[in-house]
Parts: sequence; structure tokens; C-alpha cells
Amino acid sequence: MAFGVSGPGSGDGVAAAARFGAHVVRGRWFMFFASILIMAAAGGTYIFGIYSKAIKTSLGYDQQTLNTLSFFKDVGANVGVLPGLINEVTPPSVVLAAGAAMNLAGYLMIYLAVSGRTPRPPVWLMCLYIAVGANSQSFANTGALVTAVKNFPEDRGVVLGLLKGFVGLSGAIFTQLYRAIYGADDDGASLVLLMAWLPAAISLLFIPTIRIMPRDAAAAGADARRRRERKAFFYFLYASIVLAVYLLVMNVVELEVVGFPKPAYYVTTTVLLLLIFFPLVIVVKQELNTYLQPPPPPTTTSSTVDEKKEHDGGGGEDDKPVACMQDVFRPPARGEDYTILQALFSVDMAVLFVATICGIGGTLTAIDNMGQIGQSLGYPQRSISTFVSLVSIWNYAGRVAAGFGSEYVLAAYKLPRPLALTAVLLLATAGHLLIALGVGNGLYAASVILGFCFGAQWPLLFAIISEVFGLKYYSTLYNFGAVASPVGSYILNVRVTGHLYDREAERQLAAAAGGAAARRGSRDLTCAGVRCFRVSFLIIAAVTLLGAAVSLLLAWRTRKFYRGDLYGKFREVAMAGGEEGGARQVKVDDEASGSSGGGGNGTTKV
Repeated sequence: MAFGVSGPGSGDGVAAAARFGAHVVRGRWFMFFASILIMAAAGGTYIFGIYSKAIKTSLGYDQQTLNTLSFFKDVGANVGVLPGLINEVTPPSVVLAAGAAMNLAGYLMIYLAVSGRTPRPPVWLMCLYIAVGANSQSFANTGALVTAVKNFPEDRGVVLGLLKGFVGLSGAIFTQLYRAIYGADDDGASLVLLMAWLPAAISLLFIPTIRIMPRDAAAAGADARRRRERKAFFYFLYASIVLAVYLLVMNVVELEVVGFPKPAYYVTTTVLLLLIFFPLVIVVKQELNTYLQPPPPPTTTSSTVDEKKEHDGGGGEDDKPVACMQDVFRPPARGEDYTILQALFSVDMAVLFVATICGIGGTLTAIDNMGQIGQSLGYPQRSISTFVSLVSIWNYAGRVAAGFGSEYVLAAYKLPRPLALTAVLLLATAGHLLIALGVGNGLYAASVILGFCFGAQWPLLFAIISEVFGLKYYSTLYNFGAVASPVGSYILNVRVTGHLYDREAERQLAAAAGGAAARRGSRDLTCAGVRCFRVSFLIIAAVTLLGAAVSLLLAWRTRKFYRGDLYGKFREVAMAGGEEGGARQVKVDDEASGSSGGGGNGTTKV
């Protein structure tokens, strides 16, 4: 198939260009690019530190109430079992559409409450608003990220690292867009409005694009094409690094330049949008390679094989629930497709869940309280906004480094992926100690370390789940793994950090009043000094160290599994599909030669 133009103004050239454009939009690589854009708009929960002050001031909340609101944000963002189950029985478009509606509804109601356009809602209703809005992130993750992993199963670590990396960058992207549209002096309420409409619009725009696509034998098995695909992922990585460096530079410049003019924000935002859309060049190049080659016969994917087994196997529907319950505590070998119950009741999942509670719970507590930590240590507001944005950028760096780095170490040295999780949690412990000890200007380093470690844990968690428990029920298991985050956040953020902050604030208020007891119901509890967060972050450091020990146990349990060929079955399925396709083609050729009356003996060279 040729792609060219026969002459100036040629209708054939226009038609060929239109066919190629349609091929690009329907291709796997454009689907991956669309997933990048959805992920880049799905991380609004990570900039809670910017608009939390507007919520606290306008609604008169104390720190524990604000942390309770933050907890429900984390619950919404990470409890994605419902979108996972929906995705098991419906196409991704249904999940994305539902997520867009929830995003718009939840954040719009928060904006109306904070801006005073509606009567002040009770705390439980604000918790519901933010939980609904944040839960749209789980729908976006399930609809776009899970689908991308299934479309690129042999590169799942890289895919998870890249897409989760763009989620990490989304906070810095939102910050730049918000400053360009509303100005740097806005109190943060307008940022909530931007979070309400932009992610919803992007998800709705790409609904037709996000879908599971059949993999062909050549794409899965040909070494040359596999090398091209891996090189393409590195091009995506380089493009994302350029974007991250640009955002980092802009944050430093805007911090140093007092009174950064709004027209300059228009210029910087234009450059930002060009960098975000640059990966389209990579998409076109990759799709051109496939467009110029004859399409190979489609293969039977692993999920299709499983479906055939279910249809062909004996036993009626009544026998299946009984067999399912009998097999709950007799799971298959690691790497095979576990059922949902087999995975949930497995020791490996329990160990991974505990490590995630300790690790992500602690780093998320630090990120959600970054604004109040900076305020208590006497940092100016511009520096606090920079901390939050730096967390977003290093969040990206952690996700990408963990995705690509762990994939390289796994391929080159056969080291278990949970061992990378252990290293990340040890580094996070150091970041928590910087906050607890109140090291001079240490919050800059802490924001870098904790942003990196928070981001690094996610692709490791989701890659481990996909490798150990299989891809058949990945939509549900992926979201179950994320449930550990709000559990850890509630324990460490609400019950520990929020409670200890308010207790110290009451002590300071009583001391300022000459020893009189502070009213427990006071809505003006603001704490100042290192003691506000010292004890809580010493506790968080100890819990994170416990998580490192637990993840090391998982690395020991899975060491033999990771020494094997994790992705061999995907290559076997592709090769089997290629042989079936070749046999079908031989049969077609035989029938064609027989019907043409060629007079030969009907044999065909293969």
C-alpha cells in the first residue's frame, strides 16, 4: 500500500492523506497519545495544597476538618473498584463518560461553595462533593490506563511509568494554565473551576479513541517491530522529560521574578501546549510504519483464549460459582490469571497492600499538608505554591524512573520488582525525617524526595499486580490495589497528623491567652513552628520504614517468579495466532487456485 501524491492538486493524494489520517486516529499509538492527554488532566487531586487554603478560609475549617476533607478526596481518587467492575462488562467509553460527568459535578459544586455562590454546605456534603469529583480520576485511570496496558502487554512497566508520569505532571500543568487564565494572585477558587471542566472535556473528546485493539502476530512477534516500538516509547520518554524540565524552569523563573506579567503567561502557556502535543509527531511516524505494510492476520489474544475456554468447557452456570468458591484458596501459579477472589485472599496481595498503606499513605499525607507545613515553618505563599508544583514535577520523575528503571533492572538482572519498592520506601523515610526535624530550607529537598517517592510507588504497585495476578481481571485488581492509599491516608493524615496539629495549635493558643484553655470548637486554629508536624512525621517515618521491611518480604517471596520469562506467554499466543493466520491464508489460496481451474495439483509452498 503506497502513501503518496500523484501530482499537484491530485484528488488521489487528498484521498490517500485522508485514508492515512483515518488510519492514525484508529491506531494503537494515537490511542496511547489520547491516554497521555487524559492522564495529564487527571491529577487535580495532587494540587489540593494550592486550593486547600481557599477552602479553609472561605468555609472556616480547622486543620482536622480540612484533613478529613482531604481524606475523602483520597478515598474518591483511589477507591476505584466500581469503575473496575464496570470496565469488566462494558467498553472503556462507558467508564470515561461516567468519569467526566462525576468530575464536572463534584468540582463544580465545590467551586460554587467556595466562591460563595451557594449557601455554605455542611462538612459531610463537602466531603461528598470532593469524593465524587476525585473519584472521576479512578474512572479515567481505569478507562485509559488499563486499556493501554492491555494494548501493550509486553511493555506494561514502560506504559505504566509514562502514563502515571503524566498524571504526576498534571499538577504543574494545571498550575501554569490556571495562572495564565486567572492570574497568579487568584486565591485558588478559580483553580477548582478549571479542574471541573477541563478533564471532563478531554475525556469526552477522546471517548471514541480509547478501546482495546486486537494485536497482530507481526506486532507482537517480529523482533524488528518490537525494537521500533521500544524506541518509540523512549521518544515519548524524551518528550516528557523536555516537558518536565520546562515546567521546572518556569516554576523557578516565576518564583524569582516578582510581578511576573500576565502576557508572559500567555507565551509560556503556548509553549507548554506545543510541548504537550509534540508526541503527535511520534504517533504519526509509528503509524506510518504500520500503514506502509500489508496487514497481518489478527491473532487470538489471551483474553479471547480464556473466553473460548469458558465457552468450550463443560459444566453449567450453576457449577461455576461452586468451582469459583472452591478455588479461592487454591490459586494458580504466579503470573497466571487469578480470579478476583483468589487475588484478594492471597498472601502476596495482603503483603503488597500493607506495604502500600505504609508507603503511599505517608507520602500522600506529606503532599496534602505541604501548604500547611510551609505556612507553619514561615515560608512565603509563593514558595508554598512552588513546593506543590515541584512535588508534581518530581512526582512525574518518580513514576517515569520507576517504570523504565524497574523494567530495565528486571530484564537485565532478573531482580524482583518489589525490591525497587523497598528502595523507594527507604528514600521516602529520609524525606519524612527532613520535615520532622525542621532542617533549614529542608522543605525544598523534602518536596523533591517525597514527590519522587510518591510517584515511584504507583507504577511499581500496578506492574506488580499485573505480573503476579495476570491481566484477565486487571481492571478490578488495579483499582483494589489503589484502595490502600486512602486507608493509609486516613490513619496517618486524619487520625495522626490532623489531630496532633490541632493539639499543638490549641496549646499555642492557650499560651498566647495567658494559660486559658483554648476552645475545642475554635475555627481559627493555626499552628506555627517545627513542633506542629514533628511528632506526626516521626511516626510516619517509622511506619514507612515498616513498609520497606514488608516490601522486602514480598521481594523474597517472588524472587523465583521474577527469574523466569514473565512475558513469554504473550509471545506464544502471538506465534500461535500467526500460525493459525498462515494456515487460513493457505486454505484460501488453495481454494482460489482450485476454482480458477489452473490445472495444478493444488499444492502450495509455505
